[in-house]
Amino acid sequence: MNKPPLTSSAHRPGLSRRRLILAAGAGGLGLTLAGSRRGWAAGAENVLKVGFVSPRTGALAGFGETDGYVLQSARKALAKGLTVGGKTYQVQILDRDTQSDPSRASQLAKDLINNDQVDLMLAVSTPEVINPVSDACELAGVPCLSTVMPWEAWYFGRGAKPGQPSPFKWTYHFGFGVEEFHKTYVSQWNGPVTTNKKVGVLYPNDADGNAIRAHLAPLLAKQGFTIVDPGPYEDGTTDYSAQIALFKREHCQIFNTFPIPPDFAAFWRQAAQQGYARMVKICQVAKTGLFPSDIEALGRLGINMASACYWHKAFPYKSPLTGLSGGELAAGYERTSGKQWTQQLGASMSLLDAGFQALKDSSDPRSKDAVVKAIRKLNTTTMIGKVDFTSGPVPNVSAGPIIGCQWVKAPPGSKFKLDCVVTEHATDPNVPVEARLLPYHV
Repeated sequence: MNKPPLTSSAHRPGLSRRRLILAAGAGGLGLTLAGSRRGWAAGAENVLKVGFVSPRTGALAGFGETDGYVLQSARKALAKGLTVGGKTYQVQILDRDTQSDPSRASQLAKDLINNDQVDLMLAVSTPEVINPVSDACELAGVPCLSTVMPWEAWYFGRGAKPGQPSPFKWTYHFGFGVEEFHKTYVSQWNGPVTTNKKVGVLYPNDADGNAIRAHLAPLLAKQGFTIVDPGPYEDGTTDYSAQIALFKREHCQIFNTFPIPPDFAAFWRQAAQQGYARMVKICQVAKTGLFPSDIEALGRLGINMASACYWHKAFPYKSPLTGLSGGELAAGYERTSGKQWTQQLGASMSLLDAGFQALKDSSDPRSKDAVVKAIRKLNTTTMIGKVDFTSGPVPNVSAGPIIGCQWVKAPPGSKFKLDCVVTEHATDPNVPVEARLLPYHV
């Protein structure tokens, strides 16, 4: 392609002497800024681009509420670049909000892959975000790391088959799975609250619900719990009278569910109105009930509700990326935002910890083959604890803890209405237990 001849800037039409001086000044400033990036060589080949996809708005917004603060902390830690093999790279974290829409999550991932040409994709929180992003990366050959959803819903929910080789080369996931829920629930339900061991379960017809129904419910039944399952329901259901009537008829003193937050709020208010909530001694919620805002919205119905934490500020691990402890991360968020800490803080930080450790471990962070090889061999400690892809339970997955907790009234003098306390630690004994489980009551 022929290039037009270069012309002297003094003879370019419309470029006055004043504008020429300003342009020269701006160029000098650019040189100064570039020179201040010690160790960063010029050129796009020395810039690492990392996509970060999460739900900041919409029905799943609670999962993304703290991501802005976590990303700010990570960017501060990476302000001087990331050194890999003696070479320092400028880092750009390109964060995107899925608005809790799986189709949008897929499109955002494709845009980050095709237009921004990211070197690594990070996806966090729920199948509605992680699975479409992972699928886009697998198809395009881009390394992707994710966390915060049951790994079975990620692995089997995307087409992998038990006992067969993994169909995935580019996508990896770490965190809790059915076995962790199994250990936690058995520990929690066989604790100080006496029940008849009859469990009413409300599992939706989605990736989470189907994985839990297929894998967790049978394990709980083997432990002597009677599972009462009215069958899958569709997200957005507004009338739960039939399910509530069944739970009342069977006298289910334990209730367990994995819904999106709006669905649980609708169900539990109806359960209270129709008398089922008074029958329940342990109300164990997952996917919703994780964050203070979810529980506060229920008013008195949220007190003594049991949940499970994939991270708690009591976890004894530090972030290798930022150097922050769990207590420091939680306190910094509360001080900056005026809001109560949530378990998502440590989970999102752990994803950044693991992702940037993989980039550091790679021989060349601009090589997608080198990065995915580093992820495959990754064995490190993050803010949630160990992430180890060398030991299973299946290829492309590193299992992680989830611990029993409960929402109780905050002690006198607290800035917040509720306190989330650790009530058991079967999946990670390093996490200190803070309180005994209390019975639910309305």
